[in-house]
Amino acid sequence: MAPKVLVSDKLSETAVQIFRDRGIDVDFMPDLGKDKEKLAEVIGQYDGLAIRSATKVTPTILESATNLKVVGRAGIGTDNVDKEASSKKGVIVMNTPFGNMITTAEHAIAMMFAVARQIPEASASTHAGKWEKSKFMGVELTNKTLGVIGAGNIGGIVCDRARGLKMKVIAFDPFLSEEKADKMGVEKVELDALLSRADFITLHVPLTAGTKNILSAENLAKTKKGVRIINCARGGLVDEAALAELLKSGHVAGAAFDVFAEEPAKENALFNLPNVVCTPHLGAATTEAQENVALQVAEQMSNYLLTGAVENALNMPSVTAEEAKIMGPWIKLADHLGAFAGQMTDEPITAINILYDGVVSEMNLDALNCSVIAGIMKKANPDVNMVSAPVIAKERGIQISTTNQDKAGSFDGYIKVTIVTDKMERSVAGTVFSDGKPRFIQIKGINIDAEVGAHMLYTTNEDTPGIIGTLGQTMGENGVNIANFTLGRSEVGGGAIALLYVDAEVPANVISKLCDTGMFKQVKTLRFDV
Repeated sequence: MAPKVLVSDKLSETAVQIFRDRGIDVDFMPDLGKDKEKLAEVIGQYDGLAIRSATKVTPTILESATNLKVVGRAGIGTDNVDKEASSKKGVIVMNTPFGNMITTAEHAIAMMFAVARQIPEASASTHAGKWEKSKFMGVELTNKTLGVIGAGNIGGIVCDRARGLKMKVIAFDPFLSEEKADKMGVEKVELDALLSRADFITLHVPLTAGTKNILSAENLAKTKKGVRIINCARGGLVDEAALAELLKSGHVAGAAFDVFAEEPAKENALFNLPNVVCTPHLGAATTEAQENVALQVAEQMSNYLLTGAVENALNMPSVTAEEAKIMGPWIKLADHLGAFAGQMTDEPITAINILYDGVVSEMNLDALNCSVIAGIMKKANPDVNMVSAPVIAKERGIQISTTNQDKAGSFDGYIKVTIVTDKMERSVAGTVFSDGKPRFIQIKGINIDAEVGAHMLYTTNEDTPGIIGTLGQTMGENGVNIANFTLGRSEVGGGAIALLYVDAEVPANVISKLCDTGMFKQVKTLRFDV
């Protein structure tokens, strides 16, 4: 059955057609996102939801989204999506951070020109029949110092454009290396230095706990007299009331804002002040950008629903389409190992240690970790997946550690999962054979070679004669067909295990009969998603 996607905001017809061309069943209802009750009523039918900013993905909507796997936001901002609730629900949230980079950067440059030359006020004056040529004295950008707060994707483009305008560019970005700054032709500085030196300041960072009010009243007071401030990134980065006071006092010569702390901005401390340019969040509002992000979100959602490729996800590691092809069997193995460990453990888990050896150690370990954790958590919550599992593990205070090493065994690569409780440690390892099938290769330190089936029976015992016969006879007498039978032991007469791949779940009465023989220390049925 084909995946089903709802487009609840205004996306281009070309983007909608991408879903259809990829074989996805799509309903295009561009005004539905504004009707929360109707959206909640129908969302349970869909695997994917493609949106812009009008649709609000709230916990209430998610509660009704019984089949939802992915929300795709055409654009960079996801303030209208409850990402924590989505993660707990196991829904991937992805955006398109690169589709409007140029458009947003160009808008910042345009706003800088506008505030430097007071273009909006001069235009309004001229339209009013005035000819106030001497009133609108501007400043040149050439040889001025531009302070860029955040030199990532969009900030980097602004830096490049500003250098083309012969501006001196300084940048504050904790993640910017000196080597990268040299390549960009900018000077990396600390925030205080940027504030004291810049003639123009432009912001290009996301709104986080660390960046909220990065231009606070205190920091604004540190700026150079006559500075002009541009914000086309996110509302809440600047203390707007404090900035308004500095504009009135003349310390700040001008400001250009495309984003505001509260949007839609019907009232704001910056409105109607001289030499303040305001636009209604137009950073991505170009024909090219709107088309680009719509096409990108359709491609990304289609890739995930059809191949498992995860691109530009905000709440789980990304897995490219090429990675998905190679990693698919390893992700499945990681899930099986986690499921085995989880089903074998009844006590609260305090830590999960994961070892990657050989070829698998060079893969996307974040994604593999998520798969292991999801497998472990399924015992307590069958609906858990790679998105929600890490959130649940964190809430429970489970410590996750990862080790990767060069090839150290007889396999090209393997994964070993060890779970820790207050009472014990238990480990299981597996690999992927050349046929792409996952195999268990070690349990409790005992080497085995076991194919993974949907229904399995696990037993432990002392290495004594008669175990194979007892297992086979008991299964046969009770109509349980064995597809595969694997044995392993630590040493002659030592601890031993058996792992049976059977056609159906072993009934409880059969488990009781095996236990009654007194030959087994442990008998347990296991289930795997194969």
